[in-house]
Amino acid sequence: MAGSINKVILVGNLGRDPEVRHTAAGAKIVHLSVATSDVWKDKNGERQEKTEWHRVVIFNSNLADFAERALKKGSKVYVEGSLQTRKFQDVSGQDKFSTEIVLGSFRGELVVLEGRADGAPAGEGAPEEGEPAPDAGWDSAPSADNGGFNDEIPF
Repeated sequence: MAGSINKVILVGNLGRDPEVRHTAAGAKIVHLSVATSDVWKDKNGERQEKTEWHRVVIFNSNLADFAERALKKGSKVYVEGSLQTRKFQDVSGQDKFSTEIVLGSFRGELVVLEGRADGAPAGEGAPEEGEPAPDAGWDSAPSADNGGFNDEIPF
């Protein structure tokens, strides 16, 4: 059995369009801002809601391409990655920390639950050239855990 596990699963909505950047070597990195909300009624019966914002960083090139193409502000997504905290210095030289959900080169999963960039619900719309038809299980990006292949049967 593994000594420890670092796995984060989120289901939430994008607060803005994916932010695409490139490293000096040309690798694509995509940043997502995902909101998750808890809703409950307080002791007076009034509806309460608390929203948490999560930074998601995608280093996997297949998942990054998928996110750039298929996601937009408001998209409901399933994200699976690992939690990482990185340290950096701001412009004044002060140490800062950022905790992120990371979809690395060989791990992570990203699934569109509702909506697509073209405004059609997930699984609808014309596929781009070279893509399988929407009914071929293309609502989710290839999982990084299985070498980029989507092994799910599309029914």
